[in-house]
Amino acid sequence: MNYELFRTFVPEMTKYNTLTLENGLRIIHLPSDSQVVYCGIAVKAGTRHEQPGEEGLAHFCEHLSFKGTEHRTSVQIINAIEGLGGELNAFTNKEDTVFYCAIQAKHLKKAVDVLCDIVFHSTYPQHEVEKEREVVCDEIESYEDTPAELIFDEIENILFEGHPLGHNILGTSEQVRQYTSADAHRFTTRYYLPDNCVFFASGNLDFKKLTKWIEQTLRNSHLSSTEMIGNEAIFPPPPQGRVGGGSFIRHRGTHQAHVIMGARAYAAFDTRRWALYLLNNIIGGPGLNSRLNLSLRERNGLVYSVESSMVCYGDTGCWCTYFGCDPHDVKRCCRLVRRELDRLIKNPLSASQLHKAKQQLQGQLAIASDSREQFALDFAKNFLHQGKERDLSDIMRHIDSLTPQDLQQVASDIFDPDHITTLIYE
Repeated sequence: MNYELFRTFVPEMTKYNTLTLENGLRIIHLPSDSQVVYCGIAVKAGTRHEQPGEEGLAHFCEHLSFKGTEHRTSVQIINAIEGLGGELNAFTNKEDTVFYCAIQAKHLKKAVDVLCDIVFHSTYPQHEVEKEREVVCDEIESYEDTPAELIFDEIENILFEGHPLGHNILGTSEQVRQYTSADAHRFTTRYYLPDNCVFFASGNLDFKKLTKWIEQTLRNSHLSSTEMIGNEAIFPPPPQGRVGGGSFIRHRGTHQAHVIMGARAYAAFDTRRWALYLLNNIIGGPGLNSRLNLSLRERNGLVYSVESSMVCYGDTGCWCTYFGCDPHDVKRCCRLVRRELDRLIKNPLSASQLHKAKQQLQGQLAIASDSREQFALDFAKNFLHQGKERDLSDIMRHIDSLTPQDLQQVASDIFDPDHITTLIYE
């Protein structure tokens, strides 16, 4: 591939601006010609950072951060961005919590002020805690009514043997109803600190002004990292290697059977992840020509949708494939999935097959990069966890360098039938 030509067609390949403030806050900016700025604060605090008895607290603190600060009420927080036509949102993952907004470039200073306020100055009022408990409990109940989503968390809990990485991000209603303002203060005092965060921005803006506004906003903040508890200090590493596979059946009374098959995989710094990335796209990626979609849906009409996914954490990862089908078709579908996985183990891709697979994945990445908001979230998390800029051309090179033998070795490792765990909801 001509990477210089690729660079001219993908504006996100522009050089980043980065800076670390004296308080440790890292700032990263990706210039573009857009007058809409996508910006936010990524915090290295997620489900895996919860201590025993804190399950669901990272997500609960995300909600509570919008419920009042030292300078704003909850209504003022909403109106500060929404009143300008912008959007303000947040989400919690296994390893991070991200607060972000989309706003016109001319209102960036306001966005900086609001984002820093809700992350570093939230007060978590007890009366708001009591109201938000029920909001989160409703979210949990809605989630539990969605087996197609719930099953992903349960397979990770099986694969990681009860480690915090496997815990449900939302926690349980019983646990959430016990949390108080003091619990939120304890968790955020530990993690919502400048040197545990990244401020990110994408858009047509003056980087010097951005850093100046951030410094001014945090100048009078009394933030210290002395109480921060590092992940390595208090949490055991997740289990490594392969588990023994096996099958688990949960009787949930669903009309459709939900099936997920998964295995532990590679961490974010493991170079083998690139081969699995391409294999995942071949076997069950978003393309209608994925092997599982062709086998289960197009040829046999057994499912509406089938997909595979992979996630790389800092020190481990997992790969899964999911489908929903009529209960009486479960065994047949599982056999078809197993047949496709075995083909990748036993038969290396031909040169033509590998070229087409690379071309498809690289094309998907190029198109996905056109979503400026998602790209901003991606490079923010990359900078937060790996300390480096997200270089799309470098990703393309990694994909191009893969050989049939690379893919076959990884397929033999991850797709080994003795290592695949199957979970069925029926």
